[in-house]
Amino acid sequence: MHILLPTGSATAGIVKAAAERFGGRYEIDVAITGEIASFLTPGELRRLLAGGGYDMAIVSGMCTASFAAVEREVGVPVYRGPRHAADLPLVLSVLDRVRLSKTVPADEFLAETRREEACRQVALREEEAEADFIIHSTKIGGGSRMKVLAEIMDAHKRDDLLADVRRFFADGADIVDLGFGFDATPDDVERCFAALARVEGPLAVDTQDPSLIAAALPRADLVLSLHEDNIPTVGKAVAQAGAAAVVVPRERTLPENLAAAEAAGIRCLIADPLLQPVGSGLVNSLAGFSEAPRPLFFGAGNVVELLDADSPGANALLAGMAHEVGAAVIFTSEHSDKTRGSVAEMRRATEMMTLVTDRPYPKDLGLDLLILKEKRRRREPPLEYENAMDTHPVPNEITYDPLGCIRIGIEGDYIVAVHKGRAVRGRHWEDVFYTLLSNGCLSRLDHAGYLGKELFKAELAIRYGRSFEQDGPF
Repeated sequence: MHILLPTGSATAGIVKAAAERFGGRYEIDVAITGEIASFLTPGELRRLLAGGGYDMAIVSGMCTASFAAVEREVGVPVYRGPRHAADLPLVLSVLDRVRLSKTVPADEFLAETRREEACRQVALREEEAEADFIIHSTKIGGGSRMKVLAEIMDAHKRDDLLADVRRFFADGADIVDLGFGFDATPDDVERCFAALARVEGPLAVDTQDPSLIAAALPRADLVLSLHEDNIPTVGKAVAQAGAAAVVVPRERTLPENLAAAEAAGIRCLIADPLLQPVGSGLVNSLAGFSEAPRPLFFGAGNVVELLDADSPGANALLAGMAHEVGAAVIFTSEHSDKTRGSVAEMRRATEMMTLVTDRPYPKDLGLDLLILKEKRRRREPPLEYENAMDTHPVPNEITYDPLGCIRIGIEGDYIVAVHKGRAVRGRHWEDVFYTLLSNGCLSRLDHAGYLGKELFKAELAIRYGRSFEQDGPF
């Protein structure tokens, strides 16, 4: 395969090194077209391709020009390479089995292709998997994917319980669990489950109070948690309702309580050896999972909520532990601001564990939980300049824009900018900025620079689930 790689002088060294590395696999010509690769014009590419006998050209993914006319004239397909020259080896390594995009940069296109294939594999494996039993059309245990159970604490105190439940299911929960504190009454439980009558997904009730469990049974598909104190009172009712149950040890052992639940007639049982938080016996409690009967319940949320660390990595690691001990259901929660987003994170983590079944570790799966850190740092060539000057400090006195101030905030997934009582809403900072500029809302360059900074900060806050304060730190 004869390939043309147009590039700029700034990245020529990186591109030539990649071409030499894959020289045994392809015939590659590197052509320097100027200083910056993304400035390549259709006319220049046409000249380079003419009479060269090329099978394809791979241009910089940063190019904004259209090369469709060049393709038609010279008959050589033109594909988009990666946005950064440092990613070129990754592209060349799969070029013989993957057709690149003519419009989407290769690094983005390949990532999306791998992600789609990974999701397809997860769905296929789940479809083919045998389960220990099924809860409300959801497979539990066996060879099925580990299911995410998301808890809503104090469900009877929620202003819009239905919206909360729907959000959790939309974020990837397989089962939504309604937790009820000691101040809840049977009427509270009945009211909450009645409000969810149209919800199609599996629902669980989380309480140890027999009266509250009984109140939930007309709709609850799963009961958390049964033990020797409540099995004699409510065990038969759970069995008659056809609900599944999570069984825990208390004064009696887990095997003893499982036997009692089975004797009460409950057919679908999930064993919970009780995972302890970090500092309170996490490692020792893991030992209890190895000998416990399957299917298993893994209370990851109890660990993450009591750990002041970012949740994505913690959820991924705990999902890995749950996978190794053979857990069928993994518990997560979003009780605190720091754990918001854990449902979606845990769902992604369980999908990663599904894909790791035939691999030694969860790496290069096509799915990941990398949010703030990069898997591979891009190493672009250094900037070249003849001289430099130090910055001047921003003056303490602010010169306000005569057209007025603009207040910036976030509402859900939208950036909102308010100017003289009129709001501009958008999902991307540059769209909001362009609209403000087009509407004549700003006149000073320093004001424009300030707005760009604050609007992008608002977009980052939405992207990473953080709070936003105009003029405050991110």
